[in-house]
Amino acid sequence: MAVYVYAVTLREHPCHLTGLTGVGSGDPPVRVVDSAKLRAVVSDAADEIRPRRRDLAAHQAVLDRLLADGTPLPLQFGYTAPDDDTVRQVLDERADAYLDALAGVQGCAEFNVKAAQEEAELLRGILEESPHASSLNQRILAGDGDPRLPLELGQLVAGEVEARRSNASAELIRALSPLARAYVVHPPTGEDFLNLSLLIPHDGESAFLEAHAALARDAGPEVRTRLSGPLPPYSFVP
Repeated sequence: MAVYVYAVTLREHPCHLTGLTGVGSGDPPVRVVDSAKLRAVVSDAADEIRPRRRDLAAHQAVLDRLLADGTPLPLQFGYTAPDDDTVRQVLDERADAYLDALAGVQGCAEFNVKAAQEEAELLRGILEESPHASSLNQRILAGDGDPRLPLELGQLVAGEVEARRSNASAELIRALSPLARAYVVHPPTGEDFLNLSLLIPHDGESAFLEAHAALARDAGPEVRTRLSGPLPPYSFVP
C-alpha cells in the first residue's frame, strides 16, 4: 500500500505519535519506518491525497508533535511513496544528505515575520515629510487643472513608498537576522513588503521574541508586523 510521508528524523527521535491520525480517508494511524540511521514518519494512503482543510491540519499536527521532542526534517504536504520498503530504501540511499540537513536544523525552529504598512498612514507621512509631494497635492486640491500634476505626484509617491518599504525591510532583517542560525527572504504577497523566515535556536527564542516585540513597538503606526512560530523548519530543507 502507498504511504504518505510527513518527515524524516534521526533514529534517536522518540516520535511520540500515540493518538495521532493521519492524512486521507479512514483516519489512518501515524507510524514510523526505521532505517539504520534515520526514521520516516508515515501513514497508509489508501486514496488520492488532496489539500483539504482536515488533511492540512492533520499534516501540521504530526509535525508539531515531532517538533516538541526534536527538530524534524519536514516534507511539504502531498509527498507519497509506493510502500514502506521504498521509504526505507530512500532513507538508506540518501542517508548522508538527510543527516547533513538534520544537522543544519537541529535544536531550532522556524519563525516567520511578515510586515505590511498601513496605506493611509504611509501616504500621510509622505505628504507631511515631502515638501514637493505636499505642494503637488495642494495644487491638485486647489483645482489646478494641469494634467501633469497627478502623474508627477503619483510617480513621486510610488518612489517614496518603494524606498520606505525597502528601508523598513532592511531594518527588520538587520535587527532580527543576527539572532538566527539562518534566514530566508521569501517574495512578499498582498500588502506585505516583507516575508522573512528565520531559523532560531531553542535557547535563543526568548531573546528573539523580545527583539521582535521591541521592533513592533518602535516601528511606528504605519508598520504592522505579524509573527508565526515556532514552526517546523520548512524553509530550511534543501
